[in-house]
Amino acid sequence: MEKKILIITGDMAESQEVMYPLHRLREEGYTVHVAAPTKKVIQTVVHDFEPGFDTFTEKFGYRVEADLAFSDVIPSQYEGAVIPGGRAPEHIRNDDSFKGIVKHFVESNLPLAFECHAAQALIPLGYLKGKRCAAFWSLAPDLRAAGATFVDQEVVVDGNFVTSRAWIDHPGFMKEFITLLKSESYASNTI
Repeated sequence: MEKKILIITGDMAESQEVMYPLHRLREEGYTVHVAAPTKKVIQTVVHDFEPGFDTFTEKFGYRVEADLAFSDVIPSQYEGAVIPGGRAPEHIRNDDSFKGIVKHFVESNLPLAFECHAAQALIPLGYLKGKRCAAFWSLAPDLRAAGATFVDQEVVVDGNFVTSRAWIDHPGFMKEFITLLKSESYASNTI
């Protein structure tokens, strides 16, 4: 039976946070679909630190084909989902179809991985209250205001949520997400 994972993103997502999960999950044998507000080629960005700047800089990254528009996603076809960071989360969180997709994964208790600034997309939905989350350090006040506990470490697993600070944490982040996907409690949910 085909096992599918959804990457939920949009324009200005962090390039490595889209590409690494896309390729790593395919290496594990999953069919991975990228969903965005509309089915199109999305523009990713590269966030990096340059000498003399107080925060990260942003440059254009890879262009990635979105397989599906959010409105065309049937969440029940997927075993888990990944939400990359970057600037996409502040935009996609306003999309009603995005909200429905995330609601499915939360209420179905299916693995949901999100990193860096992706918590911005979940905070308004109320799903982080009482959760422990890793995220980019600048989101610590937002997470605390949402009732979550900010954790400054490579990866945090809290129930069905797998979180990390940024793309530098990918080895641990993807390892824990894949472990969760393959665990008996989630593998038995196979569609």
